[in-house]
Amino acid sequence: MNLAQQLQACLDNKTKPVGSLGRLESLALRLGLILQSTMPELRAPQMLVCAGDHGLAARGVSAYPSDVTWQMVENFLAGGAAVSVLARQHGIALTVVDCGVRHDFAPRPGLLVRKIAPGTADALDGPAMTDAQCQTALANGRAVVQGLPGNALLLGEMGIGNTSAASLLLARLGGLDITDVTGAGTGLDAPGVQRKIAVLRQVLARHATATAPLQALAAFGGFELATLVGAVLQATQEHRVIVVDGFIASAAVLVASRLDTTVLDHCVFAHRSGEPGHALMLALLRAEPLLDLGLRLGEGSGAALAWPLLVSACAILREMASFEAAGVARAATEVQPT
Repeated sequence: MNLAQQLQACLDNKTKPVGSLGRLESLALRLGLILQSTMPELRAPQMLVCAGDHGLAARGVSAYPSDVTWQMVENFLAGGAAVSVLARQHGIALTVVDCGVRHDFAPRPGLLVRKIAPGTADALDGPAMTDAQCQTALANGRAVVQGLPGNALLLGEMGIGNTSAASLLLARLGGLDITDVTGAGTGLDAPGVQRKIAVLRQVLARHATATAPLQALAAFGGFELATLVGAVLQATQEHRVIVVDGFIASAAVLVASRLDTTVLDHCVFAHRSGEPGHALMLALLRAEPLLDLGLRLGEGSGAALAWPLLVSACAILREMASFEAAGVARAATEVQPT
C-alpha cells in the first residue's frame, strides 16, 4: 500500500461517515503526501513577503503611486498591515524581503535586504530585468528559504504595478488575451483599466519573442516575483508545504511550475481573489482554492487566513480516533461480511 492509499485508509477509518469532512479530507491527504507522513505536523510556518518596485508603474497602470511600496514595507515591519495582524494572530513568522524597492530601509528584525536595483526597468522600453538580474533574484529566493526554519512557506508580496506583471505572465505563458486577465489591481476605475490594458498590450508586443518561462519573467518583472519563483523552487526541493496567496503569488508559482513540474504537488492554493485573471490562473494550474472571499489585497493575507484550515486538516489525521480505538460501530454498509 503506497502512502496515498495509507492516508486515504486512515481518513476513511476515522470515527465519521466516509468523506463527511469534505474538502478538509482532501486537504489532509495532500498535506500528508507533501510531508511524507500519515501523521503530518506543520512546524514553524514562515510568511515570506517579497517587495519590489516596477518601472512600468510610471505608465499609470496602478491607482497608487510607487512610494506606497516602501511605505507598506514599513507598515509590515511595524505590525500594522493586514498580513502582519493575521500572521501574528496565527503564530506565523513574518519575513519581509526588499528585493528591489526604491527606498533604503534601516536594518531591523524581520527585514532582509536583497536589493538588486531600485526597481525594475520600464518593460515598455526593454526587459524589466536583465537575465543576470533575474538569475540573481532566483538565487536570492532560494537562499532566503534555505535560511528559514519550519516545513511550511506562505507566499506574500508587495509592489505597486505587480498585478500588471502577473497579467503579462499569465497572458504569455497561458496563451490568453490580455483583456481577459487584467483587472483593477489596486483600484483603477473602468477607464483606468482600459488604459492599463492598452499599455500591457504594447508590452506584450514589445517582447513578442519572450516565450520561455525565464524569458517572460525577465521581460515583465519584477524582482519580487522572481525572488518568489526561487523561493518556490527551493521550498519544493525541501518538501515544504507552499501556501499560495492570490494573483501575484500564483503568477510566481506558474513560472516555477514551468521550470519544475513537481512544484504544484507541493502547493495549497489559499483563495480565489477578486482579480479577474486569478480564476483563469487557477484553472490553468488546475488548482482548487480553499477560500473565496473576494480578497484582492495581496501581501499574503489570503494565505494567512487559510492557514488554520491546514492546521485542522493535519490535526484530524494525527488526533481523530479510529473506529477501533474509540469502540464505535461502523455503518452497516461498512461492516465487512464474516
